[in-house]
Amino acid sequence: MNSRVPTPIEIARALSKKMIGQSGAVREMAVALTKHLAGLRSGNLLLIGASGTGKTTLMRAVEGYLSSQPSLASRSTVVRFHAKVLAEAAETQRPGEVVLRQLLDRARERMKPDASIEDLLERIRHGIVFVDEVDKIRSHVGRELHAAGIRAQEALLTLIENEAMPFTLPDWAGGQTIEIDSSGLLFVAGGAFEGLYSSVYDRVTIGADKGALKAVTVVEGDKVREELQFRLRDWLSFDDLFDYGMSPQFLARFDSLVLLEDLGPDELMRIFMETPDSGLRHAQEYFVSQGLQLAISPSAVRRIAREAAAQPRMGARALNEVFRRVIRDYEFDPSKAVAAGGALMLDEPEVIQILSRD
Repeated sequence: MNSRVPTPIEIARALSKKMIGQSGAVREMAVALTKHLAGLRSGNLLLIGASGTGKTTLMRAVEGYLSSQPSLASRSTVVRFHAKVLAEAAETQRPGEVVLRQLLDRARERMKPDASIEDLLERIRHGIVFVDEVDKIRSHVGRELHAAGIRAQEALLTLIENEAMPFTLPDWAGGQTIEIDSSGLLFVAGGAFEGLYSSVYDRVTIGADKGALKAVTVVEGDKVREELQFRLRDWLSFDDLFDYGMSPQFLARFDSLVLLEDLGPDELMRIFMETPDSGLRHAQEYFVSQGLQLAISPSAVRRIAREAAAQPRMGARALNEVFRRVIRDYEFDPSKAVAAGGALMLDEPEVIQILSRD
């Protein structure tokens, strides 16, 4: 490739415009993308984080960044799959065929109508494949074997490690069967891995590694207490993922385990106020349609964010649940909160009253 490859710092800066928080995950993704765009081996990524922490948002940011850069056109094809979809495909056809077909369709959408099949194939050879909810294809749940999960992991493993995949072109592209070198594909898998946090915490507090996690002294004002400060990233091992139900062979295809952090009040406030798809934006659009303006004080926003942060396993999705409780009665009858000039004003006392009542 003749075009200059952007640096990790440049990519991270661009991704951070769409991704609030998760600087560690952004940095890992930026380095992987720089290597991938340079045609170097980058290694596949496994994203682990609770629902709502930003796995899908990160991949959308990657897709948006690549599609906005004309100089990266030949490497900008990104497709997303649910892990179970690929598992189902493995029952009736080659999952690699499914992935390549969607990459080809996506490349055709993005390129000029007269693009040659050679140009389209070149683009899909350097595609990025995001496999979502990969934790749903674990090999066992409790003591019960999960046969479908075993088959799905084997299918994905075959897909990732095959460097020469047979691919039957659609009729519009000639219909012949060719081989595609898949070694240039970048795979990113993500999952919430529900229960993993608890199982690792138990291991280091009451299980095989009991006593490994030492209490620290916390001083708050004139009070002193001992506290166990546990972060999954400090204690997670491959053995924990094996025990969870991910096979060693499957995990060996991922060079980087990227743990997304739980979102705190500050990150949640920014998501609530700054993202175009937040519950606040939707509510404001609704009230405008009713001839009203919705205003909310910073203290009220912080109270909503603190309430959402108390549900760390829901991530940013907790914001919508909390805000829904706050705003639903006003959406039905805004008259009791409308001030002069047709503005609906929400302050912290109203938010506290509603949340305490619920």
